[in-house]
Amino acid sequence: MFRPSYPNEYINYLLSENHLEEGSVIADIGSGTGILTKLLLEKKLNVLAIEPNNDMRGIAEKTLKLYDQYKSINATAENTSLKNNSVDLITVAQAFHWFDKEKFQLECKRILKENSKVSLVWNSKDLLSPLMIELQEICKETCPKFKGFSGGIEDTQDVTNQFFKNGIYETMVYRNDLEMDLEGFLGRNLSSSFSPLSGEKEFEPYRTALTNLFYKYGLKGKIIYPYITKSYLGYV
Repeated sequence: MFRPSYPNEYINYLLSENHLEEGSVIADIGSGTGILTKLLLEKKLNVLAIEPNNDMRGIAEKTLKLYDQYKSINATAENTSLKNNSVDLITVAQAFHWFDKEKFQLECKRILKENSKVSLVWNSKDLLSPLMIELQEICKETCPKFKGFSGGIEDTQDVTNQFFKNGIYETMVYRNDLEMDLEGFLGRNLSSSFSPLSGEKEFEPYRTALTNLFYKYGLKGKIIYPYITKSYLGYV
């Protein structure tokens, strides 16, 4: 609910760079609740959404059931159940770190059509912004499970180099800031995996610090939550 979507510029880039047209087949792998899936469906692409988590897949199915070109599949990244050489593009949004990289690479090679690519994409917090610098300090002080914000694949470039063919891929970066009210700001941060749970002693200090941070950087009841979308596109 509080997670960012993906910028139109990224979707248009996928269409043009991969010569996609209405009816092209996309395998959105690790599709989760369907945030990226929906954007692809809106471009009239045929989207095969691969998601092994029943809860997340169920949310996507309720949200996207009216799209005729949507197919939900209960399968894993390493064993998608898709046919050989059947896919024009593979997309992976926020999920690549969960996969067995070598097995997934083999599966990509199996299901992709000739000269088709894989797009890995992440929404990452802009860690250089003053808001994020202060938020990181709050998390260090009040969240025992906090080990740092996940920055995406750019922190493990060796993995990317091994995954893409000959270590060659194109990187694109887009601004993807979110405008939030206090409820959204609290919801986004309290939904983080490292956030203290309600009833834990750190929960109220964390919530109070977040509220104070909102009012420090907010204007007219809104705050800009700085995000960057990073895309990696290449052959495997």
